[in-house]
Amino acid sequence: MPAKAAERHRQGQSGPSGGKAVPPRPAKAVSKKRDEDVSTEAGEGVDEWAAAKTLVKPPDQLELTEAERAYKPISYVDQMAIHFSLNGNMILKDSDEGRRQSIKLSAAAKKAPVETFAVTSEEAEIKGEESTENTQPAGEEEAERSGTAEVAEAAEVEEPPPPSVKEQKLANQFNFIERASRTLNNPMRERACQSEPTPCKNFSATANQWKIYDAYVEELQKMERSKEKEKPKAQIAKREEEKKKGRKLTSLESQSDDINKISKAAKIMERMVNQNTFDDIAQDFKYFEDASDEYRDQQGTLLPLWKFQYDKTKRLAVTAISWNPKYKDLFAVGYGSYDFMKQGQGMLLLYTMKNPSFPEYVFSSESGIMCLDFHNDHPYLVAVGFYDGNVAIYNLKKATYQPSYKSSAKSGKHTEPVWQVKWQKDDMDNNLNFFSVSSDGRIVSWTLVKNELVHTDVIKLSVEGTTMQGPEGLQLQMLGCGTSFDFHKKIDYLFLVGTEEGRIYKCSKCYSSQFLDVFEAHHMAVDSVSWNPYHLKVFISCSSDWTVKIWDHTIKAPMFVYDLNSAVGDVAWSPYSSTVFAAVTTDGKAHVFDLNINKYEALCTQLVVAKKKNKITHIQFNPVYPVVIIGDERGHVISLKLSPNLHRMPKEKKGQEVKKGPEVEIAKLEKLLNLVREPESKAGK
Repeated sequence: MPAKAAERHRQGQSGPSGGKAVPPRPAKAVSKKRDEDVSTEAGEGVDEWAAAKTLVKPPDQLELTEAERAYKPISYVDQMAIHFSLNGNMILKDSDEGRRQSIKLSAAAKKAPVETFAVTSEEAEIKGEESTENTQPAGEEEAERSGTAEVAEAAEVEEPPPPSVKEQKLANQFNFIERASRTLNNPMRERACQSEPTPCKNFSATANQWKIYDAYVEELQKMERSKEKEKPKAQIAKREEEKKKGRKLTSLESQSDDINKISKAAKIMERMVNQNTFDDIAQDFKYFEDASDEYRDQQGTLLPLWKFQYDKTKRLAVTAISWNPKYKDLFAVGYGSYDFMKQGQGMLLLYTMKNPSFPEYVFSSESGIMCLDFHNDHPYLVAVGFYDGNVAIYNLKKATYQPSYKSSAKSGKHTEPVWQVKWQKDDMDNNLNFFSVSSDGRIVSWTLVKNELVHTDVIKLSVEGTTMQGPEGLQLQMLGCGTSFDFHKKIDYLFLVGTEEGRIYKCSKCYSSQFLDVFEAHHMAVDSVSWNPYHLKVFISCSSDWTVKIWDHTIKAPMFVYDLNSAVGDVAWSPYSSTVFAAVTTDGKAHVFDLNINKYEALCTQLVVAKKKNKITHIQFNPVYPVVIIGDERGHVISLKLSPNLHRMPKEKKGQEVKKGPEVEIAKLEKLLNLVREPESKAGK
């Protein structure tokens, strides 16, 4: 590069960007300036040089203000990076090619019929594609094309189209919305390719498409028909109910709906009227205490309160009684018959002491009810055993007169009457379950699994020493007939079973083929057996042999034996004392004992049923109030209040507090048992 050109190039680079070019200086002047600067620096000191140091600026440098020197923030920064770009073949309507095609289409529409419009539009589209493919034409060709387009446009503008012809829309193969709107119009199968004089090329393809479509529709119809068949009957019944609701109600149906709306208010009014009618009995129930008990040393009385009866149960016997664990005024009564020659329908009624004139719930059954029990955690569930061997569960929350769950011959029902049912704790899978005992010798566990009752045989009762001659000389073991049973209050697996032969078996849920112990308890059928609610070792039993016996399950012999001079139908422990129990006999009398006061005789023996043909069947203590309910064979239930001597509490001594609770009750009963055991141990020695 020449010297002058290099100097000019360097000066152009050193100048400010965007400014004017600085004229070159002479070489002599530059060298002279450098010599002067060097001599000055050599002659002066360092301090003088520092003081004389100044900034050298070009003469044409722009003078910037403080605002212009500051950094300017940029509000928007484009973050998009284009990696690939491709030009399309779409034709703009306002472009030269677009105007050219629109002119040609309008001119063709004037001359050609409507049928040829699609052909011309396709040709125009093809031409447009060919024209757009050449993206870089020569400059001269572009000028010629633009010139010809302008001349053609001017020529066509001079002849305006008639107003009747509408502007045609350009066909665009890359506009998929338009393509979809065109292809949805499928040809009818009858008219497909019939307008052509020769066979159409697409005729076979169209026919195949219609065949596929017909097969698809047929398959859909088959699937819908199969779904309709698989629908459960419950859904069909639900639809019918909805249809019934949709139609107009008859006069009787509308009347029943009106009654249901005011049923709650009517029930409250009925209770208020009954409270006024039986006000004297309500006062006795709440406040009366027999003052004459103070003058009786060890005697008490039963004060009759309300009598519960229902017209449809006059010919039925009270076969079961149970208090509700949550609502202390509510109790359930089962009706049937103990005479196997007079079997018929049964009933389940629920009464409350707030309304003695009419039951709260009424359920009818095809077979007589023999036993029932409320669930402790779900007080609205009632387990029921029938004379025909079935068991069922009634749900008081459901507005239906039929049991929610019931056994059948397929699900393992008993073959003899069910004499006792008892709810137990939920199993490992949190399923509800209860046990039942029957005359067929089976003790069965019923579990509610997926809305079905599933049975499991826990144990089969067998009579020792009794065999039966079977066919071909086979010896068959006789099965025992279970009449009652009860589970231990603390030990879940332990339970007692009373039989028709008079034996009491101590059993465990863990062993299905053997018994833990056998008690030769009575000479006749054991009507009831029950564990003491406080003491873990004590239980009580009663029988038709006129006796009531108290046992320690670790000792073979009974601790207390009471002869009541008549067949004992039922016995029950008191919930408030470990030493108080009550029994009823078939001669119509109720007996109340308190072992802490008198361990030899009853504190109260009172006639409850006067008629000779009537018998008492069951008795139960109320869990809170000093009240017992007694049922008889005429379908009546009588409530009686215990006098103070029958539920006497320990008297307070001066300077000492009265101790109460389960521990006191256990110690009290244990003391009595020790008094009985001492003479036996001395006699043994």
